[in-house]
Amino acid sequence: MTVSYAPIITSLLDNDLYKFTMLQAMLHQFPQTHGVYRFRCRNNKDAAYPLSDIQKDLEQQLDSLCELRFLPDELEYLRSLRFIRSDFVDYLELFKLKRRFITVSTDDKGRLFIDIEGPMIQAMFFEVFVLAIVNELYFNALSNDSVIEEGQRRLNEKVTLLHQYAEKQAQHGQDTPPFIVADFGTRRRFSRRWQAHVVETLHKAEPKIVGGTSNVYLAKQLGMTPIGTMAHEFMQAFQALDVRLRDSQKAALEAWVHEYRGDLGIALTDVVGMDAFLRDFDLYFAKLFDGLRHDSGDPYIWGDKAIAHYEKLKIDPKTKILTFSDGLNLEKAWELHQYFKGRIRTSFGIGTNLTNDMGITPINIVLKLVECNGQPVAKLSDSPGKTMINNDTYLAYLRQVFEVDEPE
Repeated sequence: MTVSYAPIITSLLDNDLYKFTMLQAMLHQFPQTHGVYRFRCRNNKDAAYPLSDIQKDLEQQLDSLCELRFLPDELEYLRSLRFIRSDFVDYLELFKLKRRFITVSTDDKGRLFIDIEGPMIQAMFFEVFVLAIVNELYFNALSNDSVIEEGQRRLNEKVTLLHQYAEKQAQHGQDTPPFIVADFGTRRRFSRRWQAHVVETLHKAEPKIVGGTSNVYLAKQLGMTPIGTMAHEFMQAFQALDVRLRDSQKAALEAWVHEYRGDLGIALTDVVGMDAFLRDFDLYFAKLFDGLRHDSGDPYIWGDKAIAHYEKLKIDPKTKILTFSDGLNLEKAWELHQYFKGRIRTSFGIGTNLTNDMGITPINIVLKLVECNGQPVAKLSDSPGKTMINNDTYLAYLRQVFEVDEPE
């Protein structure tokens, strides 16, 4: 495990779009916000070897990452996106990640710890890079010809599936809402090269189905649509900004609307659970946002609740879109599409099952915002295992404020 690898991240565009969109909003509205992020592997016991083994190589990769700058053609590409402001691109021209904000350590159980602490306009940009690096270092030791062959076999099956879905769509003609899938797999990919191979293969096979990717570098290289709006950290940060905790969701949505004026209109619903979200998502926001994103809990129940909410507000659900992004594969996405078609439009973001489906158990790694401006922040996910915080007292308070029951 002492091998030193070539740099894994070679472009600062090799990141998810929502990192750029959140960073722009934070820079314009809350530039002095301070954040603390913590890394966690949710399935350490399933790992083929201790993650502590990659510490030395991870440190080298972080050194390399913090040398990168945006290139002129990358800045030009960002300027071409309607919702990216020119002053933000001017900021990115000077941008460089600071190594002092990120530290790596291990314990005697072989666990890996990564802590990021600093201004959020720096700290929030590390996450996807760090997760992609950890994944690639981990899987590098497990990769061989047979693993790649199995990955290719599974990729070929996905291409066949996409052709079948495209045929079924064609049989129903123009009346059927489109089946739309985007790659959301940067953070948990098998490797950078493998993600590029998978996305290019699927996009070439059925460009009308797989037309988008969350990865800005791949969107630029392959002429695809970059996809993304906000992540949990954006909504969570408002729990520690200058608003009442009870008003934090509304304040976050309002800040988003103020920044993007109708662009990027997909709101994330599971920071304090769907029911609490819908209590805040009134007629004003329901008209301003194009739709909602699902990232935890039962997707069928969630979607039915969203449709019922729109109907209660006298909004035609067919004018809105639901984006699903929790643990999907193509089959699950198609089933959800079939269930909701004719009632509301749908789209699907698929991560691990596209970019790391190699026959090896993936590691379930996350890097989450746990503190903001010196205060704890958390999400009360609709899937209990996804809640991540170091402060049980604050978690209990958050449940009380948003009227969220303890999970059974």
